[in-house]
Amino acid sequence: MVTLEMVKKDQEIDTYIRKGNEYLGSMGFTEHSYRHVSLVSNISQNILERLGYHKRLIELAAIAGYMHDIGNVISRHDHGQSGAVLSYTILNRLGMSPDEIAIVISAIGNHEEQYGHAVNELAAALILADKSDVHRSRVRNRDIATFDIHDRVNYAVEHSFLRVSQQEKSIKMELTIDLEISTVMEYFEIFLSRMVMCRRAASFLDCHFGLVINDARLL
Repeated sequence: MVTLEMVKKDQEIDTYIRKGNEYLGSMGFTEHSYRHVSLVSNISQNILERLGYHKRLIELAAIAGYMHDIGNVISRHDHGQSGAVLSYTILNRLGMSPDEIAIVISAIGNHEEQYGHAVNELAAALILADKSDVHRSRVRNRDIATFDIHDRVNYAVEHSFLRVSQQEKSIKMELTIDLEISTVMEYFEIFLSRMVMCRRAASFLDCHFGLVINDARLL
């Protein structure tokens, strides 16, 4: 079976992650390199693990999380779709079965809010993992005076954590925001569609979605 370690060692995947992040940087986007893909991989895996899913599905979630942004090497626009196509070719080369490839590429192809849906458990976990990675370490621009709203909101987030409880059937995104840098209203201004997507993804996993900012429950 294709494992996460095999995926991490694959030169083609590694190149697409590095180059995709480089191209996004030239356009002023936040970090999408090893930190982001590794974190999304871990969170995707942890969501399904804590909800009691099968071991193999958990590893497939980790694989989808690690590969989900390789489409950025082609274009930021519709990168989920192009990433799914690239992933099919790579996973087929590595010897993954068609049934497993279908699950992984459907998750990758549905992780963006412009067109994505939680079509299966893997897609739901990937959506929640990807959208929960909001943090100041992702901001490349260090000149606060030139921040746009995306830089400002991400830089304001000092801590982010996705809390999953099988017993309570809940998935909560917990954020600590420096309100002197950005307001809660600005967070919702750019991330409302993502929160709606997260609520639907949590519902697919038979869980309630919650948002807690600075210890205040907002959703």
